[in-house]
Amino acid sequence: MQNYQQGERFFDEMFTPDGAVRPHYQGVQAYLERLGVPEFERRRSLLDLAFRNQGITFTVYGDSAGTERTFPFDPVPRIIPASEWATLEAGLTQRVKALNAFLRDIYSDAQILKEGIIPSELVYSSSHFRREVHGLKVPLGVYTHIVGSDLIRDEQGNYLVLEDNLRSPSGVSYLLANRAAMTRIYPGMFDSQGVRTVQHYPNELLRVLSSLSPRAPEATVVLLTPGMYNSAYFEHAYLAQQMGVELVEGRDLFVDNGRVWMRTTNGRTQVDVIYRRVDDEFLDPLTFRRDSALGVPGLVEVYRQGRVAIANAIGAGVADDKAVYAYVPQMIEYYLGEKAILGNVPTYLGWDKDQLGYMLENASELVIKAVGEAGGYGMLIGPASTQQEVTDFLVQVRENPRNYIGQPVVGLSRHPTFYPDSGDFEAAHIDLRPYILVGQDVSIIPGGLTRVALKRGSLVVNSSQGGGSKDTWVLDHDGPVNAQIQSQFQGAPLQGGLVSPGQPHWPLGGASGPAQRHLQNAPLDEAAAGQSQSQSQSQSGGGTQSQSQAQQGEQEPPLGALPLNSAEPPPEDTHQQHRFLPGTELPEQLAEQSGHVGVAHSDQVPDPATVPGIEQPDQQGDV
Repeated sequence: MQNYQQGERFFDEMFTPDGAVRPHYQGVQAYLERLGVPEFERRRSLLDLAFRNQGITFTVYGDSAGTERTFPFDPVPRIIPASEWATLEAGLTQRVKALNAFLRDIYSDAQILKEGIIPSELVYSSSHFRREVHGLKVPLGVYTHIVGSDLIRDEQGNYLVLEDNLRSPSGVSYLLANRAAMTRIYPGMFDSQGVRTVQHYPNELLRVLSSLSPRAPEATVVLLTPGMYNSAYFEHAYLAQQMGVELVEGRDLFVDNGRVWMRTTNGRTQVDVIYRRVDDEFLDPLTFRRDSALGVPGLVEVYRQGRVAIANAIGAGVADDKAVYAYVPQMIEYYLGEKAILGNVPTYLGWDKDQLGYMLENASELVIKAVGEAGGYGMLIGPASTQQEVTDFLVQVRENPRNYIGQPVVGLSRHPTFYPDSGDFEAAHIDLRPYILVGQDVSIIPGGLTRVALKRGSLVVNSSQGGGSKDTWVLDHDGPVNAQIQSQFQGAPLQGGLVSPGQPHWPLGGASGPAQRHLQNAPLDEAAAGQSQSQSQSQSGGGTQSQSQAQQGEQEPPLGALPLNSAEPPPEDTHQQHRFLPGTELPEQLAEQSGHVGVAHSDQVPDPATVPGIEQPDQQGDV
């Protein structure tokens, strides 16, 4: 990274202001220097091809260039030291406890509203407040079982919560796929680093979902998807396969005798828990939208009777309204009697007359957002907009001020990112979406999805706006690494060829297409595999959905320098049982396959914008 320019305005994750490498990044810096840019880039291109062949995609609706795209990935990991992560864990745990207490309150006695801590008008005017479930007692008193709170770092390096995603937070499949791919393509990067594992997430998710039923652990759990045209369908299929539960659409379920049943080839099976990736208004046409073909008629009545659990709970979206977000610090004080560990970004509310005036007068200096949108939509970035764009946007704000908030522009922290067009590392803005699971206790997967704004100079990290992702490492120490980083190459240059005969190897597994299965979490050579395996095991530690009928060895050898027909199995993964299916192996000739790239989905899949009856996706499904 000799040519890397970190700049002075923004906080740099990897380098201090005087240009020194931060202690927790020293191991990765040493590895990258030894690897060299040409080999780094060669391996990065293999990552892109592997992701495409396995259908690791996302969808952009209404794009004339096509809806299905491989999720962009940058292999320079974002690293969080142990003490920093401990603060984030405490702050996020505190936040989800307060948000769940708030939801229990407003759907029962609403004491926080009666005492004037939060204006009643703000809550009851939210488009995500569901009067239909007022008074309903949810299992364990938990409304938000899966939470994805977006965190940013300001110019001083302080973590702030940008927003809370409480309905159908998306992106965890990319987190898991990123880690699995990184451990194969860059196995030596992990040596002696003390990186905490993330691969137990599906098991932990299933444990939380099962705990919602009295029949746990024998509860029948299903994942309800709006279908293959949804932007996050890869993730739906991925998580269902990893948990070992059925992936169902609304037509696969029905209500009879006060229960929810699933149609199977062996007859009907009672369903106890529904992990829904369909938004509230499409869940039950008898209660919400009558034209919905995604839901299950009568589902809400069974839900009210306590005979089926739904995660996340119906009505949870009112707490991630961007206007309600401004009051989360007050919720923490009111329900927990504590000061917020993680701060909010200062927020101006359009429904307040005085604050609206400030927003209108200073629009060219603010970020103004629609309270129910996400994914970079419904947003004005004042400093990056023309005067005409500001004027046009403010027309909408004046027409519906309740629907908008204003925030100062926060200079997101930056991170070294590899740009293929320049063949060099450049600074790009990033954020972080950790995933919090809430059941009988709160658990947070070490790390999260780091999103990166791949458009130079852009502050918008969403995939629909040109963003990508990075692997996120949480260390079990604060750095530098506890052991001396050994030379991975013993002075020998990496070979350009992909196959060296006589060395054992095993195929990389998974299923092709949108229901891609998880990559086996093992390095590509046996020596590195044995060390990486022992080290990793010793470390601590949707909105509106598509309406359619239809995720130490002494030397690190060159990637792929191993035959594919070894009888030796990969090392056993104690966290996951992996299924090896044909179609997604990384063949020896990947690097030479330009012009022969397999595509995960047919080019003939129609644009959902052109299919009658398909609605725009829940933008929480956009990452």
